[in-house]
Amino acid sequence: MKALKSTTLWAMGILLYFALLAAPATAQESPKLSDAEVASVAVIANQIDIDQARLAQERSENEAVLQFAQTMINDHEAVIKQATDLVQKLGVTPQENAVGKQLQANAAKTAKMLQTKSGAAFDKAYVDNEVAYHQAVISAVKDLLIPESENEELRGLLESIVPALQAHLEHAQMLQNQLNEK
Repeated sequence: MKALKSTTLWAMGILLYFALLAAPATAQESPKLSDAEVASVAVIANQIDIDQARLAQERSENEAVLQFAQTMINDHEAVIKQATDLVQKLGVTPQENAVGKQLQANAAKTAKMLQTKSGAAFDKAYVDNEVAYHQAVISAVKDLLIPESENEELRGLLESIVPALQAHLEHAQMLQNQLNEK
């Protein structure tokens, strides 16, 4: 129950953070992210999921969790490659920013929490986090990163990954349901 609360609070925190960034500050427009900052956030978000999947590969013994983790590694590495290829083509250097830093800080907290778990408790915490993380990332991509992207190719890349993120979410939810039944 504590792990679920921790994961839920983390997810709510990240959603709140993205909502605050996307919400207008009083009467002003929402803060702008440059394409270089959007690219940085995209790479960071994918790398976080890869890192957490690698942790799952180290700590889980559940075959379904291990297969899911491998899918996360494969798919998110492919997205990072696409993003890297695109920013090189465009001559853009991903730029560090507050959104990326917050993602990394939240990921460090999540990794620390996951490292305290083992066995079925780890599997449940990891999968619960994957559900919350993909929900937050889908929201951020749709509501923040795509609207903030000025370059059509970058926007197109972000739009093209939403169905994969949605498939990851559905896979994680299915796995979550299976683990909850045990």
